[in-house]
Amino acid sequence: MTTSEIYAGFAAREARGVSRAYERLALAVSRDREMLALLGALPPAKRQPNLLFGVVRFLGGPVEDPAAFRDHVLGNWPAVEAEMRTRSVQTNEPGRCAVLLPVLAALPQPLALLEVGASAGLCLYPDRYAYRYGEHLVGSGEPVLDCAATGVAPPARLPRVVWRAGLDLNPLDVTDPADVAWLDALIWPEHVHRRARLRAAASVAAAEPPLLVRGDLVDDLAALAARAPRGATPVVFHTSVLYQVPAPRRQAFAELARGLPGHWIANEAPDVLAYAGLPRPPGTALLNVLALDGTPLAYTRSHGQAIAWFA
Repeated sequence: MTTSEIYAGFAAREARGVSRAYERLALAVSRDREMLALLGALPPAKRQPNLLFGVVRFLGGPVEDPAAFRDHVLGNWPAVEAEMRTRSVQTNEPGRCAVLLPVLAALPQPLALLEVGASAGLCLYPDRYAYRYGEHLVGSGEPVLDCAATGVAPPARLPRVVWRAGLDLNPLDVTDPADVAWLDALIWPEHVHRRARLRAAASVAAAEPPLLVRGDLVDDLAALAARAPRGATPVVFHTSVLYQVPAPRRQAFAELARGLPGHWIANEAPDVLAYAGLPRPPGTALLNVLALDGTPLAYTRSHGQAIAWFA
């Protein structure tokens, strides 16, 4: 796709009904030759809407008004470009734990969790958060993660996690205010509730920081997985990560993950990891497919706000 098509598609499939500000910005960028030319000079992986919008927010720029946004980007392009070239989209949304929980709770306990593309590791604490599936509450404390669940019974209890580790090309430090500020900048403008749960989840993680290893998802996964303790069920998982990985590397990772001991949970867009015979998705919103060991189980919303189990 062209850069224009990427931004128009983002507006229609990801932002519509979720962020009015980002829908308007993405549409404006998709029609702006000058901004498209600037973005076109970046590597393809650095042209993402979420990266551009997050960098502008991180630098204190406006994202509510397309005209003010355009003026800021064009007037401060060297700074914007520098940040876009060095940063990546590392949305660390703890809400995604709500769609992972039904699978994690059903596996043999205890668990040794290894997240690929872990960012700051906030999704490595599914046992420390509380969850609300309609009227059904699981766990206690903060944050409370809301999820609309259909076709699956909410888990009766939290999983037991005895080891947690993450692998990332650029792991973020949950105790570093600058890294937390970048995570905050990646949250969409209207999502005040996500900002609150980021702070709550960051407090949980900072009290017991996870093992985060800088490394490649193919070259370094097996060595990190081998560090999991005996007597625990190893679980490699990832969510909304592989779209940033080139297709051949993505395939190599899938083959590796499938062959490791334990289990592999994937939560990715259906065009990122392909599955045969998927049911028709509900609605037009961008969805992920939750899969266990290569078997698709459910459609999920990208921030963990809903899960629809396959019949």
